[in-house]
Amino acid sequence: MMAYIAEFIGTMLLILLGDGVVANVTLNKSGMKGAGSIQITFAWGLAVMIPAFIFGAASGAHFNPALTIALAVDGSLSWGLVPGYIIAQFAGAFVGACLVYALFKDQFDATESAATKLGVFSTSPSVPNMGRNILSEAIGTFVLVFAIKGIAQVPGLAAGLDKFLVFGIIVSIGMSLGGLTGYAINPARDLGPRLAHAVLPIKGKGDSNWGYAPVVILGPVIGAVAAVLLYGVIPWA
Repeated sequence: MMAYIAEFIGTMLLILLGDGVVANVTLNKSGMKGAGSIQITFAWGLAVMIPAFIFGAASGAHFNPALTIALAVDGSLSWGLVPGYIIAQFAGAFVGACLVYALFKDQFDATESAATKLGVFSTSPSVPNMGRNILSEAIGTFVLVFAIKGIAQVPGLAAGLDKFLVFGIIVSIGMSLGGLTGYAINPARDLGPRLAHAVLPIKGKGDSNWGYAPVVILGPVIGAVAAVLLYGVIPWA
């Protein structure tokens, strides 16, 4: 139960800080409107790192159903824990998104663009192409999971430094590949807030674009599982 609570609160914090920076930078009447993609990319890295430091010992700090499934595939996590982890992650993501709306309600009301409002909660492709969008999410998640597994190969890594390196991984993926699909690389990160967008009374919010959901489910799961399977057969694993 402690692991589930950790995954719930950790994912909630991740979304509060991650979706929060998007709201901060894109919504009208925010004091940081227009700060740009660099601030968003760095803040998302910090949004992952901070709860990872807090909950790494309690749950492994997954905060990502694709990572949870991949670690079960390679035997690092019991399959019996997977449903509870995933439920906690989606619930935490939903609550975190609701908190962002509560904090930025006035800014949401002052923003006319429905696309900008949806962009606070969920990702979207710069060029819609289902197959290529899934590939983008798969490759981004592959890099994330393969790098997380590979951190264990660094000899003498100081305690806690692995969490800081995860910050670097997230920022690197965002800066190199983020312009393609918004690099969800995490089904809960996208679908939990997308559900919040669908149910919250957001003024002029428009459609929640559920047709894009397969991209943020299939891409991350495929990429994460491929990463652990490849990692498991390389000679130095």
